[in-house]
Amino acid sequence: MGTALIQIEGREIEISRPDKVLFPDGVITKLELCEYYARVSEVMVPHVVGRIVSMERLPDGIEGERFFQKSVPDYFPRWIRTVEVDKEGGMLRQVVIAGGATLAYLASQACLTPHCWLSRADARDRPDRMTFDLDPSGAAGFDQVRRAAHLVRELLESLELMPFVMTTGSRGVHVVAPLEPRTDFDRVRGVARRLAARLADREPKLLTVEHRKAERGDRVFIDYLRNGYAQTTVAPYAVRARPGAPVATPIDWDELRRVGPTSYHLRNLFRRLGQKDDPWLDFDRRPGSLRTAEDWLDASRA
Repeated sequence: MGTALIQIEGREIEISRPDKVLFPDGVITKLELCEYYARVSEVMVPHVVGRIVSMERLPDGIEGERFFQKSVPDYFPRWIRTVEVDKEGGMLRQVVIAGGATLAYLASQACLTPHCWLSRADARDRPDRMTFDLDPSGAAGFDQVRRAAHLVRELLESLELMPFVMTTGSRGVHVVAPLEPRTDFDRVRGVARRLAARLADREPKLLTVEHRKAERGDRVFIDYLRNGYAQTTVAPYAVRARPGAPVATPIDWDELRRVGPTSYHLRNLFRRLGQKDDPWLDFDRRPGSLRTAEDWLDASRA
């Protein structure tokens, strides 16, 4: 199959087996995936730069073996930024996204989807975002997800936090609030857990925080568990390893009523970006504090 080269940020990325089909339904090749990440990096990089990444790799495409890789292989080039992360029993060296060249190189290694930490590598103990993953269970559909997302939005806004929304390219959406990176993961996760539980108590027929899938019924699961140290979420504008190469896409709140979780994909995303600015453009300019949320939770419990 030979090799191909792409240039980005002064780097020359060599792609082995560029004609390897990763998405059989659309005949999307590894080269096309790499070109996508190189091209989308202009809007994607601000959301992921400086973040530790776990790589979801599928060397033989979405119909082959899938595995998550955290550690950096020995053969990765020296220009790829890495950092040592504490783990039980030792240390782990992981990739840190430095720019579009990193994204393109990871794609050349059949990393279809980068999953990023909720903190930056230089402040890894202090998350700068809080995420709620809204996932339909049983017969629950996307209309229920929409309702759930607006309930999360209304609560966060009432607590002086600014929620942003993103389709996941899978079944649900993420509602994400930027935070001042001044506290630790335990505190953020604790607040997220209490907020999710409060919403589930208000809307028990629609929402659940039940971890066991068998107990969720036909409700939307409010997953707050990603707000822990070393946990990851799918990166904005990342391609998902699903038929059609759907893309996790930041959207405006008013768009939520007319789009689905897989409306945008590798081959139509740039048409959208040509018509509309990135809805998360101001994300990092509007960080919030947990103090109001904690005061409200404490007062309403009393």
